[in-house]
Amino acid sequence: MELTILVLMFVAVAGSITWFGYRYYARPATAAAQLSAPLPGQRLVNAAVASGTPKLVHFLQWVGEKVPANPASASLTRRQLLAAGYYSDNALPIYMALRLLITAGCIAATVTYTSFSDWMMLFVYGAWVAAGVLGYLLTGVCLDLAISRHQENLRIALPDTLDLLVVCVEAGLGLDQAMKKVAEELALTHPALCRELSIVGLEMRTGVKRAEAMRNMADRTMEPEVRKFVAIMVQTDRFGTSIADSLRAHAEFMRVRRRQLIEEKANKLGVKLTVIVFFFILPAILIIAGGPAFLTIARDLLPVLRGEK
Repeated sequence: MELTILVLMFVAVAGSITWFGYRYYARPATAAAQLSAPLPGQRLVNAAVASGTPKLVHFLQWVGEKVPANPASASLTRRQLLAAGYYSDNALPIYMALRLLITAGCIAATVTYTSFSDWMMLFVYGAWVAAGVLGYLLTGVCLDLAISRHQENLRIALPDTLDLLVVCVEAGLGLDQAMKKVAEELALTHPALCRELSIVGLEMRTGVKRAEAMRNMADRTMEPEVRKFVAIMVQTDRFGTSIADSLRAHAEFMRVRRRQLIEEKANKLGVKLTVIVFFFILPAILIIAGGPAFLTIARDLLPVLRGEK
């Protein structure tokens, strides 16, 4: 009987892990769709909610459009959504709807919980207000995390992109054609930066100057490394210096800077682990090392001291 229970538990855990990995990590249908999808140069925007059904997206968009918003606040939120990589027109109303629904959900859950408790009314009202503030701030925290992740993807992709740009420019391609070629070649490896380069190419084909299109990319991403890259490109184009040499030097600088940041984080690791070792690992070691001795003392010595033996 015990063996059967253990086997059933093992099968349940293994099946759950397999389903979770297949659903959220493998995603063969999504991978096939990415391989057969058009390159970033052939599209400008992505879906605001990739995994959501059309009805859910339409519902969130309808709710978000009904939410009153300050124009200045809406403009700032739009910039943050662009920095996070959400370029769809319905990204802002969907975000507003999600913030409203999450806030209402937190308040509803708190009201439901406090209705079954005997708290004082002052604490109940305080819990309601705290739940509303928490739900309102939660969406902002998630958006900040999305911005950080998108900017990190851009920062990681820049050195490889610069190297390929150098190869294309030295092979005789113009800068516009080089950026288009890089956006096509690195579409699967670094889709975030390739999409930004594709948007720059589309803006230039619509008549926007190259320097202005590059500055728009820097303003859109709000990433310091992208701003440096744009500044180098604009200055090189203005003064007529060698693009290949400038890009090669900047790529080498970025790799050195990344190595320095990694070394800095590695040096801080020992200090950060001190707290974990002191509060979590050291007590376990003391229990394992001194536990038998303490048990022996409690069993043999304490009764003698109390005069029981």
